[in-house]
Amino acid sequence: MADNSGNGATPVLAFIVGGLVVVVAVIDFFMYSGGGFGGGDTKSVDVNIKAPDISAPAKPG
Repeated sequence: MADNSGNGATPVLAFIVGGLVVVVAVIDFFMYSGGGFGGGDTKSVDVNIKAPDISAPAKPG
């Protein structure tokens, strides 16, 4: 009977999971820092809302 006390799959799995964590962290950094993958596009939104002048109705009486 062979005495197999070590398993080589655990370090390989840890390396793969660690690599995936690094890739996700890099993607998050670019997406949330405004860099994105679109070539550094700057987006601006101009919102102008003009409410109409409303006067209260005259009091009865």
